[in-house]
Amino acid sequence: MTRVYIALGANLASPKAQLDQACIALKALASDGRVAVSPYYASAAMGDVPQPDYLNAVACFNTSLDPIALLDALQAIEQQQGRVRHIRWGARTLDLDLLLYGAQQIDLPRLTVPHYGMKQRSFVLVPLHDLAPELVLPCGTAVASLIDDTLLAEVQQLSPDH
Repeated sequence: MTRVYIALGANLASPKAQLDQACIALKALASDGRVAVSPYYASAAMGDVPQPDYLNAVACFNTSLDPIALLDALQAIEQQQGRVRHIRWGARTLDLDLLLYGAQQIDLPRLTVPHYGMKQRSFVLVPLHDLAPELVLPCGTAVASLIDDTLLAEVQQLSPDH
């Protein structure tokens, strides 16, 4: 069993419903059917592509899937929920990113773990910290040390019960 952390994001086609449905789908990937999910957060979209704000969260569960099998399963969930990849950093019905796969560091053509941008993204760090306030990244950096008032100001928590 490996503990994994997955970032969830959506800004099209009822983003809250997209995240809710993704959380249900993730349960099938969990070895015990249990998934912990952070509160949902609203955040501005990254990049220069005009688009609606995002709804984001982080999920955590234990899985027996190897990293590439997990990536394939996450991409299948995205496709089932209408994800179309037209524009890099463009609007999407659902985005599922594998943030952490245990304490492993993975550098493959299809997969980089820890996720390459997670240390700079408030919409990842804040919900990740909600789930695992004592978490230390594989590089030795504590997630709590990456969060400051500026980062917290970039996201707005929705009700904790989603």
